[in-house]
Amino acid sequence: MNKTTRRKFLKNTALASVATAPVFAAEETKAKELFVHHVYFWLKNPSSEADKAKLLEGLDALTKVPQIKMAHIGLPASTNRSVIERSYAVSWLLFFDSLEQEEIYQTHPIHLKFVENYSHLWEKVIVYDSVGPKRG
Repeated sequence: MNKTTRRKFLKNTALASVATAPVFAAEETKAKELFVHHVYFWLKNPSSEADKAKLLEGLDALTKVPQIKMAHIGLPASTNRSVIERSYAVSWLLFFDSLEQEEIYQTHPIHLKFVENYSHLWEKVIVYDSVGPKRG
C-alpha cells in the first residue's frame, strides 16, 4: 500500500487542477458568444502629443460603458516586420458578451458623447469586428 503524505496529496491536487484548468476554460468560452470590436485611429495631427493625450483621455472615459467586458487602449509596438501595421496612433480593443451588447454600446450616451467631443482629432478610423467560428 502506498503511503500518501499530506504534502504529496496537496501537490498532486494542485497539479491536477492546473492540468484541467484549460479544459474548463475552453468549455466556458464555447458557451459565450464573444464579440470583439477593434478600432484603429489615425490622428489629423499625428505628431501632436496633445491630440494623442486628448484621445486617450476620451477613451479612458469611454471604458465606463457598462456593456464592455474588457477594454485595452494600445499604441503601436516597436515591433518591425513586413506584416505589421504601425501607422495608426491609437488602438481601442473591446470585448463584449454578444453582438447585442456591442450594439447597445454603439448607442450608449457615453459613446455618443465621445464621438461628439473627440472625432475632430482623427483623420481616419478603421474598425475590425469579429466573432468566434461556429464549431461542431
